[in-house]
Amino acid sequence: MSTAKQWSVQIFIDEHDDDRTHAQARLVIEGETRLVGDGYARRNPHDRDVPEIGDEIAAARALSALAGRLLDTAAGDIEDATGESAALQG
Repeated sequence: MSTAKQWSVQIFIDEHDDDRTHAQARLVIEGETRLVGDGYARRNPHDRDVPEIGDEIAAARALSALAGRLLDTAAGDIEDATGESAALQG
């Protein structure tokens, strides 16, 4: 019998007055934050002010950082289980 698991990713976005955006992606398992990835974006002063673009870039970078941390965690778990070196790539 197969068991379904549910993992959630929450993304929090914080826009700053100086055209910077910070996003944090949090992996939540069983109600507990397990891993976090941060991403940043900065608007070029010559570009139009479109906040959604900064949100998208910062969120994408946060998700990418989170994915990297999850792969590192899995590699560490493999090493612990097997006693052999493991390197996982995305």
